Amino acid sequence: MDLLSFSGMLDGFFWGKVMIYLCLAAGIYFSVLMRFPQVRLIKDMVKHLFGGHSSKEGVTSMQGFAMALGGRVGTGNITGVASAIYFGGPGAVFWMWAIAFLGAGSAYIESALAQVWKSEIHGEYRGGPAYYIEKGLGSRGLGMAFAILTLVSCGLLLPGIQSNAFATAAKGAFGIEPIYVAILFAGLLGYIVFGGGKRIARVAGAVVPFMAIAYCVLALIILIVNFTTIPYVFGLIFSSAFNMNAAYGAVFGLAISWGVKRGVFSNEAGQGTGAQAAGAAEVSHPAKQGLVQAFSVYVDTLFVCTATAIMILSTNAFNVANPAGGLITENIKGVTYGNFTQEAFNTFVPGVGGGFVAIVLGFFTFTTILAYAFYTDSNVGYIFRHNSNGNGYRMAITASRIGIVIMVFIGTIMAADTVWNFGSAGVGAMAWFNVIVIILLTKPGIATLKDYEAQKKMGLDPIFVPERIGIKGADLWHNIAARTYPQQLAALKAKDKSIK
Repeated sequence: MDLLSFSGMLDGFFWGKVMIYLCLAAGIYFSVLMRFPQVRLIKDMVKHLFGGHSSKEGVTSMQGFAMALGGRVGTGNITGVASAIYFGGPGAVFWMWAIAFLGAGSAYIESALAQVWKSEIHGEYRGGPAYYIEKGLGSRGLGMAFAILTLVSCGLLLPGIQSNAFATAAKGAFGIEPIYVAILFAGLLGYIVFGGGKRIARVAGAVVPFMAIAYCVLALIILIVNFTTIPYVFGLIFSSAFNMNAAYGAVFGLAISWGVKRGVFSNEAGQGTGAQAAGAAEVSHPAKQGLVQAFSVYVDTLFVCTATAIMILSTNAFNVANPAGGLITENIKGVTYGNFTQEAFNTFVPGVGGGFVAIVLGFFTFTTILAYAFYTDSNVGYIFRHNSNGNGYRMAITASRIGIVIMVFIGTIMAADTVWNFGSAGVGAMAWFNVIVIILLTKPGIATLKDYEAQKKMGLDPIFVPERIGIKGADLWHNIAARTYPQQLAALKAKDKSIK
């Protein structure tokens, strides 16, 4: 079995039907139990996105949001959307929306849990699945297993997808050989990641909001120019999603599976990666960062992925594969899904689509790799947290940063299909692990939201006191509350005399 076949088999194993329905079921489960905070509390999401502050140990809510969004917004928002349409038809877009809406509930839970059981390691806040697995489930072994899985996925498998996608686009648009892209990406990445988590956060905070807004604005302009196609586009999406379009009946099942698969790959809800950015934020209550990260899922899929889909569909710059062989729809002859977005832009401004998309991909993919680097740092911190000031930790963190730089270089020049399969398999493995864990930790996850809303009803700016809602092992919060939020703590004590 060659490498391509093995990687495809691995991807298929982790992304079977059981995984597709598990992600959907988890999103429904959390959303219903929390009474759909992704609808009720949108105002709070935006408020906390721009509120808060940084500290010596933690980044701002916006920087935590930007790091997570940098991880979410990448090649999945361009190539991933195009591949979902190609293999699943236009209906796949609806299922990307569905998993984003429902996945916002999963994103809240994992991000709030990351805050509850975060740790201070080497002077910086770190959190994520490995941390809440150990402290919430009481299993150091499972925590280590997830940390190692994250190092393999985010440090070795996933970076190559991003750099490879940009290299392919850059060669097609500008004739730049992949080796030069590999050198550029590896060099820039090395400079930033060796500056530590705070430098990664600063770069992400500066670049990510700008790039996402600019891309969505350009997509909106294309839609306005093609405004007469709006009914056609949304009619095509909904009719195909619910098997009411005879032309795409053959890919109805694939619309669901590809929509969910590419949706989870893009927005990362339930995967456990965004939770690691959430754990680094300085906030007074875990729910605040949980709501911010739920909003980042919206931005990724409902804004950026939708922008790509509407550009492609409104300009008819897409083909749809027939599972039996050949094509069901062939609007653009001889064009693969990797170039759908370029073709869409070319209908708007002829001749510049390839260059523009290549530049966009450069920003999207690089910030995603930065997020992966931060996630590897967090899990090295977990593994060596009892030696966080020793030589073992310093050597491991240096090795992991060198490793991700090398893998970016290698992934850039590898065959694209192999890189995609391995990276997608890594996402699937993490999602399998983490979704089951957060379901097991439903009670403390939902308790954070109930506590947050109860304190709001008291007229307070919520502050987290773990014992108030029966959570153990979150001792760091005693220091956080007393040191950083003394006024909020005093106000809560005045209302709740049971707090010592």
